[in-house]
Amino acid sequence: MGMRDMPSILVPLVAFVLVSAAHAAESQLARQNLRFEVKDVQGLALPCRIHVADSDGRPQQGSGLPFWRDHFVCDGRAALELVPGRYRYEIERGPEYKPVSGSVELRASQDKTVLVPLNRIADLAKGGWFSGDLHVHRPLKDVPLLMQAEDLYVTPVITWWNRTNLWSGQEIPATLLQRVDDVRFYQIMGGEDERDGGALLFFGLQRPLLIADAKREYPSPMKFIAEARRIQPDAWIDIEKPFWWDVPLWLASGKVDSIGVANNHMQRSGMLANEAWGRPRDKQRLPDPRGNGFWTQEIYYHILNCDLRLPPSAGSASGVLPNPVGYNRVYVHIDGAMDYEQWWRQLKAGRCFVTNGPLLLCNADGEPPGHVFRAEAGRRLDLRLEMSLISNDRVRQIEIIKNGRVDSTIEADDAPSQQRTGRVSFAESGWFLIRAIADNPRMFRFASTAPFYVEIGEQKRRISRNSAQFFLDWVIEREKQIRAKIQSPDELREVLAYHESAKRYWQDVVKRANAE
Repeated sequence: MGMRDMPSILVPLVAFVLVSAAHAAESQLARQNLRFEVKDVQGLALPCRIHVADSDGRPQQGSGLPFWRDHFVCDGRAALELVPGRYRYEIERGPEYKPVSGSVELRASQDKTVLVPLNRIADLAKGGWFSGDLHVHRPLKDVPLLMQAEDLYVTPVITWWNRTNLWSGQEIPATLLQRVDDVRFYQIMGGEDERDGGALLFFGLQRPLLIADAKREYPSPMKFIAEARRIQPDAWIDIEKPFWWDVPLWLASGKVDSIGVANNHMQRSGMLANEAWGRPRDKQRLPDPRGNGFWTQEIYYHILNCDLRLPPSAGSASGVLPNPVGYNRVYVHIDGAMDYEQWWRQLKAGRCFVTNGPLLLCNADGEPPGHVFRAEAGRRLDLRLEMSLISNDRVRQIEIIKNGRVDSTIEADDAPSQQRTGRVSFAESGWFLIRAIADNPRMFRFASTAPFYVEIGEQKRRISRNSAQFFLDWVIEREKQIRAKIQSPDELREVLAYHESAKRYWQDVVKRANAE
């Protein structure tokens, strides 16, 4: 029976099916292979990250390779089956390599191979600097290749979260610390408590905390901090972002180890311009799109102004947000060979810098970040700064931040690698750090050292009254918020007890302040 013999109502349907089948067959036959071969200067295959998009900007996946949002990683070799057309690609391997981008025309009946050399602009590991990302949600099976592709050395992987627990119903492995090779490590028991007060990251525990039944405001996250410290006194607790509502509470407890100054609101493709459910900034004073980045910096400086010597950390939240693994990273300096436990000890000591682009190596009178300079009363400290800036992004100037304000700036040029010197002086106790912000109006791409500290005379610790009041006001505001949100009197009483304690702490800091 031909088309003319069919009932008229079936003709369009049959025609549609035939055309669709023809298009599907044509599409299947038309696909060609686009291959990438990425090599180092010695001609060896180099693990890397690749972004491929078609002419409409749609991301393309590498066959059988770990993929996330707009990119995949490979061991230096990748193959994609694509319909003919023009494709744009970007190939990267962390901030120590010069990225490569280009386009390729894939024609019918013609496979194509793109040969790409990736060149280093820096080799920080040779100088004892090893990078880590403290906020990774990717599948454990993909982590070794992800770390190699991003040139990362430390990655504690988040495997339990408020509503997700990879270990539920499973036996916990005897060995939680895994090696990729002799110098790269990932730990598989990272956790996160993320609720209305914000997010805390937990590392070094032997098992998950039992947080699945927690409500948005009850129990207080302080309960889980206490539990973590009880079962593992040396567990690492990271404040994931500085602007979360409960940050003053966590700071007052004295039980946190680091804070995410380079965090996942800073993304490779742009900025998350709001503070999510954190304390909002003044958008007139700190406008989009980079205002959130400056707000993060300001809060961290307030923390340091209250004599809370908390090292900066970094995390990308790859696997939840669009970032690649390692986009935000912290470099830690180790004397000698890479050692996992030593990496954390040196991070605690503040021998570090954070970045999502520029590389900023600094010393003051030959000492690394985290160093405490001491002098007798009446003596003025004049410190010589040596700075090495290496960047794929344009950086106009390097800033010396002293006690929370820009003390001086040093002009930079267009060279990808440059050496600079500067000076900073102190007649009284305080702190300083060095910062470089890339000239990119769409995002907050930057590097910042951890602080250096100065203690002069008997008054060794500088406490700013304005900064202490900043956190006291914050605690009071948060307390009002909690009263409006928790309905149960018993639960409200229990949670508020922590905030009342924090309020007393900040009131005492205000009283002890010795600087404006």
